[in-house]
Amino acid sequence: MYNKILVALDASPADGAIIEHISELAPIHHSRVILIRVAHAHTRDQMTHESEESEEYVSDVARQFAEQGIEAEQVVVYGEPAEEIMKFAIARNVDLIAMSTHGHRGIYDLVFGSVSDEVRHGVTIPVLLVRSKA
Repeated sequence: MYNKILVALDASPADGAIIEHISELAPIHHSRVILIRVAHAHTRDQMTHESEESEEYVSDVARQFAEQGIEAEQVVVYGEPAEEIMKFAIARNVDLIAMSTHGHRGIYDLVFGSVSDEVRHGVTIPVLLVRSKA
């Protein structure tokens, strides 16, 4: 059912919830896991720093999956997170987009929006959202 699962990471403690969930789900479906981190920066210096941190973070998460026998492809892209996640998911024809949510509510989401909310409303691909305890 879920041959390719795109796991969107934001390099925050909230990622733990989706990593744990996909660690259990992927073996059941014999899924290929693709880890994606969208680096977002406004200056060249920020981009260099964000890029290095993102590459290292995604590699660390891939190692966690590998220790459980799950091979995970690693991808770092640049731009607006929701847009890049949706564009990548469609281009790679994934079967499921998996993300953690921070559980913001009310005025925060009204003012700042939510990547997970944009993604779930912007694609027809199933989206799995797991609320973080962090």
